[in-house]
Amino acid sequence: MESVLIVGCGHIGRRVAVQLHARGQRVTGMVRSSASAARLRALGIDAFCLDLDAGALHIPGTGAFDAIGYFAPPSSSGTQDTRMRRFLEAIDNTSLPRRIVYISTSAVYGDCHGNWITEEQPVRPATDRGLRRLDAERQLQAWASGHGVEWVILRVPGIYGPGKFPLERLRKGLPVLREADAPYTNRIHADDLAAICVAALDNEHHDTVYNVSDGHPSTMTDYFFRVAAAAGLPRPPVLSREAAQQVLSEGMLSFLKDSRRMHNQKLLQELGIVLQYPDLEAGLRSCFPHRLGTEDA
Repeated sequence: MESVLIVGCGHIGRRVAVQLHARGQRVTGMVRSSASAARLRALGIDAFCLDLDAGALHIPGTGAFDAIGYFAPPSSSGTQDTRMRRFLEAIDNTSLPRRIVYISTSAVYGDCHGNWITEEQPVRPATDRGLRRLDAERQLQAWASGHGVEWVILRVPGIYGPGKFPLERLRKGLPVLREADAPYTNRIHADDLAAICVAALDNEHHDTVYNVSDGHPSTMTDYFFRVAAAAGLPRPPVLSREAAQQVLSEGMLSFLKDSRRMHNQKLLQELGIVLQYPDLEAGLRSCFPHRLGTEDA
């Protein structure tokens, strides 16, 4: 069985590692902290610590891995992903992996004015967050093409699931945009994303991009309202777009600049994925079973 290195083996990476380990593959996680490494080892996953921001990198044994899942985020500022550059420079060129799978973001498309899009949509990121991810995509494609390595890019929207809900924000009663002003957003359950990553690592299709989504977008405000109902919390207050500019954080405002609805047919057809949570209702029911029972279906 193939050996796999997961770079940035956190919330999603751990799920991927567990799935790979369960089918007998040797998997190693690269993380930043000793606590994260210990968490992986407790699951039976090999791990080592490395900071992608720390000087010249030496990554032990990259040549021993048949495939790499690169799930590390870029740094939090600027328009370039220096972490990706450092990582690619540190790969042992004498023994290259067969494939690298990269988790990018749907923000590379920029504002599509709520239109439905496919992977053929031109990329026009409107935020530094999107620009950093697009820079990483292009670095990976150029490096892989030059070294004969397969690549797969997953353009991922909002991830939800246990540990990924905005519950603290809802408890604080922080406002959201009123429905009429809210952009369309797309989402994927964390467990489905992990299964998609596993499929992307060993599927026959490569040198390609996939839109990752459950295929049922809604507005950001609808998402907050439905999570609040599922968790038994009050709906957040709503603001006009003009008022939001004055009170919402810069990070939250960056998510309001883009509106798009993503088709996921290519993902389902080429990777053979059957989503465990094909819409938000199914995902919320699994996470809040006592509040969303069968009588609410």
